[in-house]
Amino acid sequence: MTTFRRRVAEWRLPYLRQAVIGVPQWFPKAIIFDSPQEATMAFPHLQQPSFLLASLKADSINKPFAQRCQDLVKVIEDFPAKELHTIFPWLVESIFGSLDGILIGWNLRCLQGRMNPVEYNIAMEFLDPGGPMMKLVYKLQAEDYKFDFPVSYLPGPVKASIQERVLPDSPLYHNKVQFPPTGGLGLNLALNPFEYYIFFFALSLITQKPLPVSLHVRTSDCAYFILVDRYLSWFLPTEGSVPPPLSSSPGGTSPSPAPRTPAMPFASYGLHHTSLLKRHISHQTSVNADPASHEIWRSETLLQVFVEMWLHHYSLEMYQKMQSPHAKESFTPTEEHVLVVRLLLKHLHAFANSLKPEQASPSTHSHATSPLEEFKRAAVPRFVQQKLYLFLQHCFGHWPLDASFRAVLEMWLSYLQPWRYAPEKQAQSSDSQPRCVSEKWAPFVQENLLMYTKLFVGFLNRALRTDLVSPKNALMVFRVAKVFAQPNLAEMIQKGEQLFLEPELVIPHRQHRLFTAPTVTGSFLSPWPPAVTDASFKVKSHVYGLEGQDCKYTPMFGPEVRTLVLRLAQLITQAKQTAKSISDQCVESPAGHSFLSWLGFSPTDPNGLYPANDLDEMGQDSVRKTDEYLEKALEYLRQIFRLSEAQLAQLTFALGTTQDENGKKQLPDCIVGDDGLILTPLGRYQIINGLRRFEIEYQGDSELQPIRSYEIPSLVRALFRLSSTINRRFAGQMVALCSRDDFLGSFCRYHLTEPVLANRHLLSPVGRRQVANHARGPRLSLRFLGSYRTLLSLLLVFFVASLFCIGPLPCSLLLVLGYLLYAMAMTLLTERGKLHQL
Repeated sequence: MTTFRRRVAEWRLPYLRQAVIGVPQWFPKAIIFDSPQEATMAFPHLQQPSFLLASLKADSINKPFAQRCQDLVKVIEDFPAKELHTIFPWLVESIFGSLDGILIGWNLRCLQGRMNPVEYNIAMEFLDPGGPMMKLVYKLQAEDYKFDFPVSYLPGPVKASIQERVLPDSPLYHNKVQFPPTGGLGLNLALNPFEYYIFFFALSLITQKPLPVSLHVRTSDCAYFILVDRYLSWFLPTEGSVPPPLSSSPGGTSPSPAPRTPAMPFASYGLHHTSLLKRHISHQTSVNADPASHEIWRSETLLQVFVEMWLHHYSLEMYQKMQSPHAKESFTPTEEHVLVVRLLLKHLHAFANSLKPEQASPSTHSHATSPLEEFKRAAVPRFVQQKLYLFLQHCFGHWPLDASFRAVLEMWLSYLQPWRYAPEKQAQSSDSQPRCVSEKWAPFVQENLLMYTKLFVGFLNRALRTDLVSPKNALMVFRVAKVFAQPNLAEMIQKGEQLFLEPELVIPHRQHRLFTAPTVTGSFLSPWPPAVTDASFKVKSHVYGLEGQDCKYTPMFGPEVRTLVLRLAQLITQAKQTAKSISDQCVESPAGHSFLSWLGFSPTDPNGLYPANDLDEMGQDSVRKTDEYLEKALEYLRQIFRLSEAQLAQLTFALGTTQDENGKKQLPDCIVGDDGLILTPLGRYQIINGLRRFEIEYQGDSELQPIRSYEIPSLVRALFRLSSTINRRFAGQMVALCSRDDFLGSFCRYHLTEPVLANRHLLSPVGRRQVANHARGPRLSLRFLGSYRTLLSLLLVFFVASLFCIGPLPCSLLLVLGYLLYAMAMTLLTERGKLHQL
């Protein structure tokens, strides 16, 4: 550290010489002070705060990572806040990267302990919520420094709202917007050090470029993911209270944290009406926060920043516009982004469920409740619900139809099951039956009704467009069906729908009522009806708040959704049969003709029976898993929607999934139009899922068909040119030989003509008619020599012959002789078959 102090003094020296008159030329080139404070106070009127920043920037290029972090720890401990505040923005950007994504900083999203253990441990210790970086934050927080954050890097709805001079709903932005002197351009937020640090930390997940596909990084092992978990556990504790800010100096007192600005009761979160920013800024309200709120201001800020940066990318108006098929996506989340949001949701459930039973009940609420307990009760419904719903709606409607949707699915299912993160988990029953959802969770289900019902319909629409034969897609259907089939959950959802559909006449002046427990005085009515009407009001407020007053609600247990479920049950049944057919084909194929096909003695079917599928790559185990997932999913759907066995059997029969008399699959569901067959929606689903297919064959010139994957392209082209030359030169002789009526003529016709040409049909399955015979003369085809299998078979024969001391020439003669005998026998059989046909 002495070297570092000396360097800082050397940086300051030239400026000191220029400013102080009469400095002799023998003035030393380096001044060594005992402490940084002494160096700073030597010339108080000549302080140059950029020297420290310049030195750290130089070290960031020349020194290794471990040494840089050690120097930063010393700087944070020894230097005063007056100098540290100049390096703070640069340090935050150097760690988390620039907001434009050009600088990647420490690249925490790729830093893993098993790959780079030394750098990983140093970074985690430095950025820990109790580490040096947070000490720097609190040190600057005590001096009330502010840092500018550009509005242009905020999420789309927030940025648009501020630029239109409208105050966003979140109190996070209140009293922070700063207009430039000219107005209109370059809007900034004035953030305190803690807010500035958390803003950068949260946005680094969004602004940095997505990880390349070739880089296989497990998100849960990365430093960023683990830091998010640590910050959540520290600032949103499930046990005890939030740890106090760290001391800025050894033996010193902790800095007094700034309260949230402006102070606002939790009841008003999410209900704050927007106003003009100019009016809001010109009438700055003084901060008169309750001192008790100091306890949780950091927790409140952390959650609001995470929710705003990670979820608030879609507003209700933007979501409604995105329903148009021509709408352009404004923001596309990544799988890594979704996994981090799922971590946030799981922790929020554990945080909210850590309330004691007597604290969680609204009827026991009193003014003596601590701010942390109030925050636990308000965290999910006030901060998260609306933004998460719009985020999930966008993902369900725009995420690719592939296996990566599993991340979105698990995030959704984690939010739907807060009871999984409750401290009083019920023991699993001995017969492995799913646990019954307690009635205590009915208010959560009712106040999140759209999360269950409308998103379930969105998942049904996705499932109907995916390949259910794939084990990964079958697993997703199984997971959703299993969650919704938990005992008592479907009944609670149905009860919530009944409350929403309850007529408005039951609750007059509903908008002025408070959701309080009914009292035993002042009414002859029993307390039960008021409780029901209050619950109905809550459900309606939830639905209209998320979808707007003019929304059209489709009941999950109504006829429309039931029709979708029946269609999904059809596809599940078809997918099970398809998986079984593929399995049977895979079992029979090797035993029947795989070896002969490899050697080239058995014809191959380039078209195949079924399109490519995950099952082709993963084998019999995947077939078993797919069948198991689909079987259980079908059973769960039957339980949820009370489908009878007779209905499922009738669906299977109606689909026509039985095979025809030749053992081949029927054509996809079609109707006959003027121009041929037209696919019905069911037919499209059958083709997408690989349930049925058209028989498509190559019917052109066999010599001109596309080069197959088992052929050598350059060799096929060379053999084609050679055979074309031979055919042109000896065309007359070939015709003469094939015209003979003796055995030699039959032998030549067997090798030089295509006997199947006259039997080919048109591709259209409607009104099939034979193709007009094209008079093709006899010709020689050498294309079979361009096959990998043919060449490898010849090499294998020569190798086996060499083991018996047979040279290449005798072996070739034996092969020619053997083939002549085989061809003569085939010629006789072919001629005899023609005689029988006559």
